[in-house]
Amino acid sequence: MSSTDDEIAALRARLEELTDRAELRDLFDRYVVSLDLIGEREYDDDWFRTVFTDDALFTFPIGDHKGIEGFAAFQREARARWARTHHITANHVVDIDGDRAVIRAHQFATHVHPGSAPLGSHFDVGGYYEVGAVRTGRGWRFDDVAFHVVWAAGEPLPSMAHVTY
Repeated sequence: MSSTDDEIAALRARLEELTDRAELRDLFDRYVVSLDLIGEREYDDDWFRTVFTDDALFTFPIGDHKGIEGFAAFQREARARWARTHHITANHVVDIDGDRAVIRAHQFATHVHPGSAPLGSHFDVGGYYEVGAVRTGRGWRFDDVAFHVVWAAGEPLPSMAHVTY
């Protein structure tokens, strides 16, 4: 193999890595945007199949969920507790190992209490996601999603009294 062939092979590998990273970040961003819009748009289990595997495991402070069946309803119920929410993620660290990947991303989320004025009372949470991903025949999909709270401020809902922050 010539040095030109080696250079082309190296460029192809680098392009594949960059494409994988972009796809994984886009997948994560699509999920986070759905957290705020699920009450306004029709996100159903089929839509969530474009982001997660059918047997995905979800671990959140408010509860766990196994599998994609019923996940849209689980997310819709969580979002319905609040008048509005606003989730922002940053610092996406993507580690790829063949057809598996792990993403760690920081998140800041504001949850506005029902009946609050636009600048009314809210509950803020800072934490991070640890997300496992697998390359499938349909592209990358998340199969293990866990959110870890680092800090919280404001008033949680009374129904969340059992949650440890």
